Amino acid sequence: MKFTHLLGIGAMALTVAACTTNPITGRSSLQLANNSEILTMSAQEYKSTLNKSKVITGTADAKKVVNVGSRIKSAAERYYQSIGRSADLANYNWEFNLIQSNELNAWCMPGGKVAVYTGILPITKNENGLAVVLGHEVSHALAGHGNERISQAMVAQYGGAILGGTISNAQWANVFEAVYPIGSQVALLKYGRNQESEADQMGLYLMGMAGYDPREAIPFWGRMEAASKGARQPEFLSTHPNPETRISDINKDLPKALEYYKAAGGKI
Repeated sequence: MKFTHLLGIGAMALTVAACTTNPITGRSSLQLANNSEILTMSAQEYKSTLNKSKVITGTADAKKVVNVGSRIKSAAERYYQSIGRSADLANYNWEFNLIQSNELNAWCMPGGKVAVYTGILPITKNENGLAVVLGHEVSHALAGHGNERISQAMVAQYGGAILGGTISNAQWANVFEAVYPIGSQVALLKYGRNQESEADQMGLYLMGMAGYDPREAIPFWGRMEAASKGARQPEFLSTHPNPETRISDINKDLPKALEYYKAAGGKI
C-alpha cells in the first residue's frame, strides 16, 4: 500500500497499524479515521437528509425495501458472528428508508443508514434486483469505504500532521464534509473503482447469504447500463467499473456466491 504523503518510519508504522482487512473479500485498506466519530456524523446527516426528503412509508415498495434490507443486514450479522467479529457491527444502528426521487440511486452511510430512491425501483424490478442494490450499498458501509475515503483525504490534505495528532475538530469536519457532500445530496460520496469492485463482490456474497439469487446481478446491471444510455450517467454508475469488466468480475465471483446461496436454501 503506497501513500506518498506519509513519510518515514513513523508513517510506515501508522500505515501498518491502520490497515484493515475485509473479512469477506480479504482486501486491505488504510482506515485512519475514528469510526465512532464517523458514525455520529453519519447519523446526524442521515436524519437531516430524511427531514428534507419525502420519505415513503407503509406502501408495498417501502415494505420491500425494509424486508430486503433486513435480510441483507441479518445475513451480514450471521456471517460476522460465525467468524468471531460481531464486535465490528456492534455500533451499527440500521435504518432502511425509501425516498421519493426520480434519481436512479441508493446509498448506505457508515453505521447502516440506508436510503433507496423510488427512481431505481423500475430497474430493480423485484426483490432479487433490489438485493443486488442493497447488497452492494451495505457492503460499502461494512467494508469501511467511507473511512478509507476520509483517510485518503486526510493524508492528501494534512500529511505529516496526522502523525503528530494535530488535526483539529474543524479540520476533521471539513474532511468529512468534503467526502460526504450532504448538502448537495448524500448520494454522492465518490468511491474509487477498487471500492466499487469490492462492493460488487461483497454484495454478491451477501445477497447469496440472504437467500437471494446472485445470478440476478447480471441482468440488473444490464438494465442499469441500458437506463444510462443517451442520458447523463446516473450517480449510481459514475465511478463504477466499465460494464464489460463488471460482468466479467461478477462471473468470476458467482461460483462462491452460489455456494452461499445454496447454503441459505437457494435452488441452483
